[in-house]
Amino acid sequence: MKQSAGSRRHLPSSPFNQPAQEASPVESFDAGDRVSHDQFGLGRVIAVEGDNDAVLIDFAGRQGRILRPYSKLTKL
Repeated sequence: MKQSAGSRRHLPSSPFNQPAQEASPVESFDAGDRVSHDQFGLGRVIAVEGDNDAVLIDFAGRQGRILRPYSKLTKL
């Protein structure tokens, strides 16, 4: 049988030694805010549901409900 070489050590530059990155803060929206969406384009927030759990947005006559996290939505 083979003998174990011992415990493995990771190099100081190893990606496994990196601390976990903090999640970016979730952006909050208010009614009337101008926004941009990667797929739907420019729009205006009509309503905010709950504690910023979802936003209702008017994209030039087409309405869309975007849920948290707003990864593709940015406030202008």
